[in-house]
Amino acid sequence: MNETLFSQIQRLFERTYAQVGINLEDCLIDRQRCAQLSMLAGRSARELSELARTFLRTADDRLYVGIYYSRWLIDQLERHDPRAGLGDRNIRSLIMFVEEINHALHAALQFKSGTRQIGSEEFARNLELQAQVDTYLVLLLFVAFFRKTQRVSRTDRRWLRFHLFARSCPGAFRDENLRGRYLETTQLAASYTKYLDTLNGLRRLEEIRRFRSLDYAAKCTHILALCDSARRQLALPN
Repeated sequence: MNETLFSQIQRLFERTYAQVGINLEDCLIDRQRCAQLSMLAGRSARELSELARTFLRTADDRLYVGIYYSRWLIDQLERHDPRAGLGDRNIRSLIMFVEEINHALHAALQFKSGTRQIGSEEFARNLELQAQVDTYLVLLLFVAFFRKTQRVSRTDRRWLRFHLFARSCPGAFRDENLRGRYLETTQLAASYTKYLDTLNGLRRLEEIRRFRSLDYAAKCTHILALCDSARRQLALPN
């Protein structure tokens, strides 16, 4: 049986990090259930995208995950399957698709490792930062697959960065907390992925596995240290 795009992306993340132990496709929910969970999530959740969402809750020391994709988003990916080529017609849909899988997977991995404060702002920012970093790397793989040399050009990277980072509009959120969350994580992810671009494949894999193991505060410190190091190198005389 042919693998779905969803299962392929989940398998890619699991090969990179760790097995989550469940088929995340079983966590897909319909529009009606999404509306119910959105109401329970509170006022700020109304500002989040209606095209794709991930819902998390705990009960009896178990994690429950719900992943929602709108019919429109699925139609876009079916009509312009990124496995046949990535372009302006499908990149935004693919970004949203990948990010929700990533949220669910890393939430499950953190829960398995003992994290229980899934309602905290630090937990939310950690998931968002990790998703933006991982999604950028997935996009690179899609682009490279369709290049004869398997190499991604500077133009390709600028295009990916535009859609993933530059097109992000955190300032549009009325909720101050959401505005701060997406502004901070987008800036951090944009900086960190520039560093990842300087590494070869093996070093990049080692780096992102270490990065994933850090909590949010440690991730921030790590990225800021890398930025400081880069600035000092630029300031050195020839």
